[in-house]
Amino acid sequence: MRDLLVVGGGPAGAATATWAARAGLDVLLVERERFPRHKACAEYLSPEAARDLDDLGVLAEVEERAARLWGFRIVADDGAQARGRFPDDARAYRRYGLALPRAHFDALVLRAARRAGVEVREGVALEALTSEDGVVTGAVLRPAGPPALPGGSRAEGMGRHTERARVVVGADGLNSLVARRLGLARRLGPARVALVAHFAGVEGMSEYGEMFVGRGRYIGLAGLDPDGPGRLVNVAAVVARDAVRGAGLGRDPGAFLRDVVAGFPELERRLRHARLVREVLVAGPFARAARRSVADGALLVGDAADFFDPFTGEGIFAALRGGRLAARAVAAALARGEASAAALAPYRRARRRAFLGKWAFERVAGLAATRPALMRRFARRMASHPAALGRWLGAAGDYVPPVELLAPRSLAALFL
Repeated sequence: MRDLLVVGGGPAGAATATWAARAGLDVLLVERERFPRHKACAEYLSPEAARDLDDLGVLAEVEERAARLWGFRIVADDGAQARGRFPDDARAYRRYGLALPRAHFDALVLRAARRAGVEVREGVALEALTSEDGVVTGAVLRPAGPPALPGGSRAEGMGRHTERARVVVGADGLNSLVARRLGLARRLGPARVALVAHFAGVEGMSEYGEMFVGRGRYIGLAGLDPDGPGRLVNVAAVVARDAVRGAGLGRDPGAFLRDVVAGFPELERRLRHARLVREVLVAGPFARAARRSVADGALLVGDAADFFDPFTGEGIFAALRGGRLAARAVAAALARGEASAAALAPYRRARRRAFLGKWAFERVAGLAATRPALMRRFARRMASHPAALGRWLGAAGDYVPPVELLAPRSLAALFL
């Protein structure tokens, strides 16, 4: 019997597996796809994510491949805009964010798990969880489909089989099958979907990320190439799910994305001659949160545990940091010979301490992002209060506690 079975090889699963293996646990990680693979994502890592990447031993490799984002430009629907840098703060591990394709990033983090001694099987999917007396005891696994990208690794593992484990970790993303099998998955509102593409030759790019906000939708841009911000650009549009119904999204998501871009005149002009270099990927609907992050013999990490909105771009940071917290809780529980929900409960408390402010911040930001009047006011006020904008960006960068945004000086800059 394994100590730990991790379902999902993205940042959350790979980080959990790495930290657990370093703690001396026998870890098996299974991933239904084969790396490298593309993923619908803004592909942005907040400055604080660098701390976890360094501790995992992959920061140097990531920085070698990644573009650096020194701040953000926010543009409201009437053209009002604010542009600011991540603040110089002693709590900052880095004063810049990073951006690189998930096809590169995820493979680097998964490689760290292998180096730590984790057995990794790609092309292996979860079919069902096994349990005894209501306690999860492992999983039924099966071979998955063909490689997603040319040059991907060959199928690993066996045919349909059962793996027993003292704890199973669901790190299988937004539509987590582990969460559903545990009866913990639930949807919240508002329901939004994202369309994400890679373009080459986008005009006017800089070393800043950009957010264009309008009624019911927004679009984010981030350069992904360290050799030039316009050489490869992630363009991610988030729209209400109702807006895509009956719009032919399934037949031609690229045309739908162009229609969304056309609603932002500056973006339409800058993308007019850009070249689409990767198919448009679709993700969502968002706004999911598990009823609980732990169960008897199992826990959830990363997007499988909660995912609200990508506006603040903190998903990868939460996945990495959450993986560290999950591994710590599992190692402590198994050291006592336990794997009950009560024994794993320290993970729930640790997540709450680490992410409560972040959860509140991302929900407020995500809800405000598609309300033009709020964003116009925010852009205008922040344009004339750069220090206050810096605090907002530091909170989005995960190194300024969101509670500092409630300080009198921050509130005065926003409302007075």
